[in-house]
Amino acid sequence: MLFPTVEYALFFMTVLVCAWLLAGHGGLHKTFLLLASYAFYGFWNWLYLPLLIGISLVSALIARRIQTCEDKRRRRRWLVLGIVLCLAPLAYYKYTGFAVLTALNLWSWFAAPPEVDFASPMLPLGISFFVFHAISLLMDSYRGKLRQRINIRDALLYIAFFPQLIAGPILRAASFLPQLAIRRNPQAIRANTGCLLIVSGLFKKVIIANILATALVEPVFADPLSYSGGDTLLAIYGYAAQIYGDFSGYTDIAIGCALLLGYRFPRNFNAPYTATDPQDFWRRWHISLSTWLRDYLYIPLGGSRRGAARTYANLMITMVLGGLWHGANWTFIAWGGLHGAMLCGHRLWAGITWKPLLDLRASTAWRWLSRILLFHAVCLGWVFFRSPSFDIAFQVLGNLVAPGPVTLATMPVVVALLAGLFGQYLPRGLRFGLEAGMARLPSVFRGAALGCALFAIQVLGPTGVSPFIYFQF
Repeated sequence: MLFPTVEYALFFMTVLVCAWLLAGHGGLHKTFLLLASYAFYGFWNWLYLPLLIGISLVSALIARRIQTCEDKRRRRRWLVLGIVLCLAPLAYYKYTGFAVLTALNLWSWFAAPPEVDFASPMLPLGISFFVFHAISLLMDSYRGKLRQRINIRDALLYIAFFPQLIAGPILRAASFLPQLAIRRNPQAIRANTGCLLIVSGLFKKVIIANILATALVEPVFADPLSYSGGDTLLAIYGYAAQIYGDFSGYTDIAIGCALLLGYRFPRNFNAPYTATDPQDFWRRWHISLSTWLRDYLYIPLGGSRRGAARTYANLMITMVLGGLWHGANWTFIAWGGLHGAMLCGHRLWAGITWKPLLDLRASTAWRWLSRILLFHAVCLGWVFFRSPSFDIAFQVLGNLVAPGPVTLATMPVVVALLAGLFGQYLPRGLRFGLEAGMARLPSVFRGAALGCALFAIQVLGPTGVSPFIYFQF
């Protein structure tokens, strides 16, 4: 069930009305949302619903056991057991095929590999995200961040809550479970903010991402050698704008839907292409994932507490595993390794305290130069992220020098590209101004404006609705 569809609109409106009718009955309200979330997931494939419920239930029961266990070593054993049980299905569904193919390729270096009749299991939708939520529940219980005893139904709803179930943002148990303990108050809902987020998310996905995908990115990456260097460069820029519009659009809609239901999600994007260094980029891009990796992987590995060499190793391990989390392919590992190397290089660069260099870094010219350099380094990483193989990635990069006319720079493509990249430089106060302006309008005019915006998005967008990019992760 995709967000930009009539099916989801009918589903969400039904859930919204029923949830608020049950808002005065806390238990019924949460039970209804849990069942609605399972229905949302089951709409894709009911066969994988037991997997979602099983991982949720196992993590909830073990998290409760961790809470009540006083022996530190036993609590640690329960934590390790819970993480292993949660990661095992993810490893099976996502990495079995990758592991088998890698082993056969290594075997072929020394001898003819055996014939293996093996088909990779179908990847359950959103498994990476709900496994990360389950691990957060376990870790927050172990670290004592959950003050109240875990309620099994609340824990199940935390993991399965439908706005974030398929592609995030990644929630923390310590921030979401307390929200479930509070009675819903319709007077506290920022409806204008929620509606604006949904409209902006639909615009990013249906207009920016879909136009760039269908008219620019997909043709070039499918057959790079058929296009000129200008078209290839345009497609690389186009994918940078597409993946931002696609994923930030999804999270805008998710945050807006949750807000209308009375729940707050963390911000997941903050104008990432305005970043001036790799660390700044990861403070702005997929914030819920980067902070999850920092708190649950980088810091437990030792962070920056054990010397420079260990710090660089921890950065590389974290980013390579972050790349592998995105997909079972060496291109994702290369993407993660590139960002790990960028973070290590920036840490070395930032540690130089020579005064002329400090003065240079403080200048406006250097900030803009570093912003441009970083954007192109990120685009280099996107080539590997988007390509199904290294052969395609190197074809795309090698084709940058190919002569020929630019044929794909149509008006819709150029407008969508400029909106996706330079729209991030719009002042943050613009949204708050729109929200304040909407608040001054009568309800009937607000509804009419919302309807007109949705109609315009439907008319301007290309035919059909492509799945969100992060559904594959």
